[in-house]
Amino acid sequence: MRSAAVVFSARMTTLSDIAKDLKVSVVTVSKALRHQGRISARTRNRVLQRAKELDYRPNWVARSLVTRRTYTIGLLLPDFTHPFFAEIAKAIAETVRPRGYHVIISYFEEDEKLERSEADSLMARRVDGLILASSQSPERLELFRQLRSRKLPFVLIDRPIDSVRANFVGVDNDAIGNLATTHLIAQGCRRIAHLRGPEIGLATKRLNGYRAALKKHRLSAPANYIVEAGFQDHTGYQAMKQLLMAGKTIPDGVFCYNDPVAIGAMKAILEAGLKVPQDIAVVGAGNVHYSDALAVPLTTIDQKTRQIGALSAELLLEQIESKRALRPRNILLVPELVARKSTERRGIEP
Repeated sequence: MRSAAVVFSARMTTLSDIAKDLKVSVVTVSKALRHQGRISARTRNRVLQRAKELDYRPNWVARSLVTRRTYTIGLLLPDFTHPFFAEIAKAIAETVRPRGYHVIISYFEEDEKLERSEADSLMARRVDGLILASSQSPERLELFRQLRSRKLPFVLIDRPIDSVRANFVGVDNDAIGNLATTHLIAQGCRRIAHLRGPEIGLATKRLNGYRAALKKHRLSAPANYIVEAGFQDHTGYQAMKQLLMAGKTIPDGVFCYNDPVAIGAMKAILEAGLKVPQDIAVVGAGNVHYSDALAVPLTTIDQKTRQIGALSAELLLEQIESKRALRPRNILLVPELVARKSTERRGIEP
């Protein structure tokens, strides 16, 4: 009696199969598929074409046993929905993919405890390295001690932690605050408020830049002109409403912690029957992809988002693939003003 089971004779294509077909070494095939090594373009294209024809799929388990790598990296972010972090994630994935790596993304909602838990989960998956925009306070460094004890490479992005000696890629946040505020002053604003971000280091640096610009131009702001605004559009909306009701004199310019906060602020300004920029000029930070598509296109500070993602990925891969410990690098990108309608006040009496 014949068994009902069907036995398939087909097997997975191996590197050896491709090498034998093309009469090249297995090492050459491996390097071509990973876009590494000094291989001619013609040979690389032949390998890639033959791999496609044979429907080659890497055996990740076997590969990791040989190389002691999983060819995955972990990306820990405070928020999935913020366009700034989404752009960073995209740039990281596009940078590591040609090198044969994949990205596992997790988020922790600005919760230090949840961040440590998610980091533990990524380490349990044996990722080869981590990129993280950390919410850990300078007093709570257990996570970084754990990473070092496991000798797991990592790169900090966006949020520097001065007490952690590590690779860092971000933007000069003091310069963001200074640049945004100086631009408002140049547009004729004299009563400039600030909707500040959450209690993290970079928000404090942007506040410092704001204050430094006011001081340089011999301007001051009453205490009620600095309002806690979080990092989302609805928190920016509530903060702007609070600012408009706080005193008899409303500001004529406002520097917002980021673009979502600025978008919420503009909604509150318009609901109050005021105009942007004629009554209140608004500057954000981040240059998110929809900033120029708003009813009043938003002036913002470009934080070099894609560069942060690409450079952090390059630094991490360099650590992973190096046979020796590398000295940490601190890459601080220079922000750039992107002027749009929300601050076009020239000709308006200050």
